[in-house]
Amino acid sequence: MSDYSREFEAIVRAYEQSGGDASALLDRRFASLVVSGNRVLASNSIPGVRIEGEETETGARARVTVEPGTQVALPVHLCFGVTPQEGLQEIIPEFEIGEGAKVRFLAHCSFPNAVNVRHLMDAKVHVGRGAKVEYSETHFHGREGGVEVVPKTEVKVEAGGAFRNQFRLVTGRVGRLDLDLNAYLEERAICDLEVKVHGRKDDEIRVKESVYLNGAGCRGLVKSRIVVTERAQSEVLGEIVGNAPYTRGHVDCMEIVQGDRATAKAVPLLQVFHPTAKLTHEAAIGSLDKKQVQTLMARGLSEDEAVDVVVRGLLK
Repeated sequence: MSDYSREFEAIVRAYEQSGGDASALLDRRFASLVVSGNRVLASNSIPGVRIEGEETETGARARVTVEPGTQVALPVHLCFGVTPQEGLQEIIPEFEIGEGAKVRFLAHCSFPNAVNVRHLMDAKVHVGRGAKVEYSETHFHGREGGVEVVPKTEVKVEAGGAFRNQFRLVTGRVGRLDLDLNAYLEERAICDLEVKVHGRKDDEIRVKESVYLNGAGCRGLVKSRIVVTERAQSEVLGEIVGNAPYTRGHVDCMEIVQGDRATAKAVPLLQVFHPTAKLTHEAAIGSLDKKQVQTLMARGLSEDEAVDVVVRGLLK
């Protein structure tokens, strides 16, 4: 078996561990991109969706173009990962979504053996007029916690467009996460952002998501669900800025702390620069429902198992 084949098999196994459907990476009906370390192992374009991958010394550049008016029936699959224990992966993607297009992305990032791995991403997303984009990103980091993930994303949504993003890191250790997303909306555009993370042991979680309502009548939602246990730490900043008339925005932060040494901080930040803009927020930091944990323990689960079941329910 060649080195290429072994590496492809390894990244496919990691893709499956993160919840991905590996068959989609081999099915030519799906647009897809597979990057392991700094190697582009597979790339498939379909009518209306063009994917270009370029290897760099430390990772890869990628450009994804969805032609105007294209309605992509099947999700576009993206797979990024590092399978060795150590490594650096820098991904620089650009997404160009044409006017009136509709597309859903399923991205899986996997670092199953990480002891000293850094994954950096600097993404730019342009959503054309009236286009609809859903981007779902799921991470799997293994059990050692030896990974640092630093995703930076800038999103521009033109008039009448919609961008919905979900980031999930609930399986395995987090390690260190520093997520930073900024979205800029034109008139009547919509942006929904959601983050779900479970931190364990000495994991460190930092999330900053900002939505700038720059066009009349646009709307934004920033939502986070963070659970920290043992000695894990989290800090969440959800920001919405109302710069235009009749804009609407809401920040919804919930952090759960389990254990005497875990710490959490939530900061909803609202700024209004037009008298007809309306922004709201709710933030809560608390502990797990003890009755739920006790009920599960009465049915034979250990305390750790019971806590895990309740946490999975919160982050489902």
